[in-house]
Amino acid sequence: MPTPPLAGGPGGADALRPLLDTVLTALRTGAAERGGPLPAGGPHTTAARVRTTLGEALPAHGTGDHEALATLIHTLAAGAADPADPLCAAHLHCPPLAVAAAADLAVSALNPSLDSWDQAPAASALEAHLTAALAAELYPTPHPDALLTTGGTEANQLALLLGRERHGPRLTVVHGANAHHSIPRAAWLLGLPPTHTLPTPTGTLDPATLDAALTATPGPVLVTATAGTTDAGLIDPLPAIADVCEHHGAELHIDAAYGGTLTFSPRHRPKLAGLDRAHSLTLDLHKLGWQPVAAGLLAVPDTRLLAPLAHQADYLNATDDTEAGLPDLLGRSLRTTRRPDAVKIATTLRSLGRDGLAHLIDRTCATAHHLADLLDAHPGFELHARPTITTVLFRPTPADDDQLATLRRTLLTDGTAVLGRATADGRLWLKATLLNPHTTTGDLDTLIAHLEGRTHR
Repeated sequence: MPTPPLAGGPGGADALRPLLDTVLTALRTGAAERGGPLPAGGPHTTAARVRTTLGEALPAHGTGDHEALATLIHTLAAGAADPADPLCAAHLHCPPLAVAAAADLAVSALNPSLDSWDQAPAASALEAHLTAALAAELYPTPHPDALLTTGGTEANQLALLLGRERHGPRLTVVHGANAHHSIPRAAWLLGLPPTHTLPTPTGTLDPATLDAALTATPGPVLVTATAGTTDAGLIDPLPAIADVCEHHGAELHIDAAYGGTLTFSPRHRPKLAGLDRAHSLTLDLHKLGWQPVAAGLLAVPDTRLLAPLAHQADYLNATDDTEAGLPDLLGRSLRTTRRPDAVKIATTLRSLGRDGLAHLIDRTCATAHHLADLLDAHPGFELHARPTITTVLFRPTPADDDQLATLRRTLLTDGTAVLGRATADGRLWLKATLLNPHTTTGDLDTLIAHLEGRTHR
């Protein structure tokens, strides 16, 4: 039996080329079979198709590279919830740019691991260059810094960990009810006291409510604010919250996983005023940044704030190696083995430039506003509010909450559309999270037509 070829080395590219043709063909045929934003039939039907098509997960004898790729990739694409379909708009789950996916392929082929320099010489240098540039975009300070993470959850956990290391295990975390669920979960994981959750009846954290809470809460305190909630994409009043925190001597972390990339758009950047007053920031480029998962970021205004993450393992960052000039990478993450996600991000930024990235952001935000206009003018729908970023909450006027929930599940089961759900003002709403810059006005008309047909029959 011949030894299978490798993806790297002098012959790696030649070995990959025919396999990639098989993969691309399977992606195309699978998408054609699906014919919509997700497979019809619901979970049981999809699972049965996968089991029937694949048979044994570990067969006694292999089928060969091309058959295995053709079968599995076709099945994956046919059964995907495809965020590149304009009617797949439920979650903060973006369609990745082709250039970013292509860069990620190279990473998979070369397989660098960013736990020691001798596993990733160029990739580690690229990551350092990229994180310094992104940190400088977020913080106008002498020595800002940033770490790449798997997303907002890891970045938020790191922010609370750094706060705990500065202030000890009695640190109290205060956040609004609109905060991401990873905040209280991170406090639990880190052995911190239960978080103090403040009500957010309007969807954002009220500075007066925060002021009263901090007056009654002994320090030390870390306040977490949100720039882009998962339910409606709302942004807390960051300057006023920063003022309250400063008055009480509390530190501020801002979870801008969703909204943080607005900073790259001159048109939308003013929505993030006050962002640079945070002691730490979370930002995701696999949301409104069009990167394949994962592409998260934790940024701080001074690299010294990351010092508690320093860690030593002699086989990875021996003291004499570090003193001799080999970069110490272990303090750049809580993970050991990790992919150089900087490569796809840096490739995208180089390809698009500032103006290209701003164009995508502005275009996607404009599409959300156009959907809001259509729904607001339609007698059959109620719009919750104008979108702050790209999330639109709405509901059919004849439907109660139970009917609305059933409608959403019916659309999923039929494979017609993927819409999210959110509760606001005590009612359930359909949620369209628009992240696809290729979505057209015709696509929005199609979505509304599908909903009209379901709600008016």
